[in-house]
Amino acid sequence: MQSPLPHGTRPPFLALCTRAILLKIYVMKKSIPKVLFALVGVLLIASGIQPEDHFTWALEVSWVGAGMMILGVYHHKNGAITWFLGMSLFLHALILIYGGWYTYEKVPLGNWIQEWFQFDRNHYDRIGHFAQGFFPAMLAREVLIQNKVVPRRGWREFMVFALMMAFTALFEILEFGAAKAFGDGADAYLGSQGDIWDAQWDMVMCCLGCVVNISLFARRHEGRIECLHQQENQTLIH
Repeated sequence: MQSPLPHGTRPPFLALCTRAILLKIYVMKKSIPKVLFALVGVLLIASGIQPEDHFTWALEVSWVGAGMMILGVYHHKNGAITWFLGMSLFLHALILIYGGWYTYEKVPLGNWIQEWFQFDRNHYDRIGHFAQGFFPAMLAREVLIQNKVVPRRGWREFMVFALMMAFTALFEILEFGAAKAFGDGADAYLGSQGDIWDAQWDMVMCCLGCVVNISLFARRHEGRIECLHQQENQTLIH
């Protein structure tokens, strides 16, 4: 009679099945960002069909186009990104495209919120700036971890926060430049709706979005990045 398998070993067939399943899961998760990337491209093109204002649409969605190019270059040089980051950037792109198609002060969701809570303005732009701090924080964190820029978590999250605040400040400066360059033609892009503190509120919402991300999702995101590294290592070994 054949002797039993040594302790701690598995039948070859079971081992092969396990490896195949792990590889399949890895490939599926790895393909999610690519699928979302393609879907954003389709939605971006479709949103250019009869937007509320073509000039405002071009200014708003240009951030999505620039982000897609940067992400494409980063993916080419550094390999896969987590599906966690892919989904985050996808949701952010949807918010930007939706706002660009209607212009922020006319977005139906913002109008509904305005009527429901009896606000004096459409606050969809506040949602957009909260997202501006929340979702790109994922990208900043993943880049910092993947490139081993800041190994200590506390300093890394501080850098994520600093990058997001610098980003929102740059965004407001660019809005200022657009207002100076295009005059009244940039009113819909600015979306201040008569609020003299609009720029400050935009930065406050971005700050809040980043703080929420760091407080609630930083550790979970780090876990996803670690899982991605482990899956890549297992794939290389097998």
